[in-house]
Amino acid sequence: MLEKEVVYNNLKGKIIEGTILLDEPMKDHTSFKIGGPVDIMVLPKNIDEISNTVKFCKENNINFYIIGNGSNLLVSDKGIRGLVIKISENFSDIKVEGNRIIAQAGILLSKLSKVALRNSLKGLEFASGIPGSLGGAITMNAGAYGGEMKDVVKKVKCMDRDGNVYEYTNEEMDFGYRKSLVQKKNLIVLEVEMELCKGDYNEIKEEMDILTEKRNAKQPLSMPSAGSTFKRPKGHYAGKLIQDAGLKGLKYGNAQVSDLHSGFIVNIGNATCEEVLTLIKIVQKTVKDKFGVELEPEVKIIGEE
Repeated sequence: MLEKEVVYNNLKGKIIEGTILLDEPMKDHTSFKIGGPVDIMVLPKNIDEISNTVKFCKENNINFYIIGNGSNLLVSDKGIRGLVIKISENFSDIKVEGNRIIAQAGILLSKLSKVALRNSLKGLEFASGIPGSLGGAITMNAGAYGGEMKDVVKKVKCMDRDGNVYEYTNEEMDFGYRKSLVQKKNLIVLEVEMELCKGDYNEIKEEMDILTEKRNAKQPLSMPSAGSTFKRPKGHYAGKLIQDAGLKGLKYGNAQVSDLHSGFIVNIGNATCEEVLTLIKIVQKTVKDKFGVELEPEVKIIGEE
């Protein structure tokens, strides 16, 4: 990679006008509040700036990562060498046309579901308490309480790693459990068109309130985490397996298996990435030894080893 100061100077004002940050601490951009500095962080404000940055990275052999709200990320204590393109509030325009919502990938699901509620559109109630961005939700086909993103998506505009833009239908997105075409083709989500149903404002709000109450009662929302640490293994629930293995509340340094929901590992102080990874391995080994079930992390781990 070019010297980061050279990269910074080449990008600033020439390729993008959006914000560019040097040696930015990733702990300030993840819900886990963990992670060392990234060499360069770019916060683009439109599709051209994303494309220009992607092309610049390719031409100069610079590794780059795409992040949204950082709600499903565990970043190395050494940070990230290369460049991070953050698609969050800086890229979050939204419009409503009848029963359709067209939104840029950086909008938070919480904000998106509020827009749906204001317009008496039902179908996004399940998403109201999911902490991530729309782009991350599409990538992982996020879901909860019986709903998934694939249930409401009509079309998705994506960019490939060469900066080319494509549009995919719901069927072409190949949605499955915590997966989509985005992962398969390493795409960047830009914009999503969703088709919802007209409903009653009060009924939609009531459903959202019920789901919010359930989340507050069962999930450690007041603690820094990356949500569910493990994917649901076939025929089982990760949280129940971990609890039945006697690991609820287990600590390693400042990382802890939540004593409210065993499927979450939380940061109870200034936990390091290494502490979280060690605790993940302990949980995996114990569950495998006791029940013969392999737990696969749902949290995405990135950065310098």
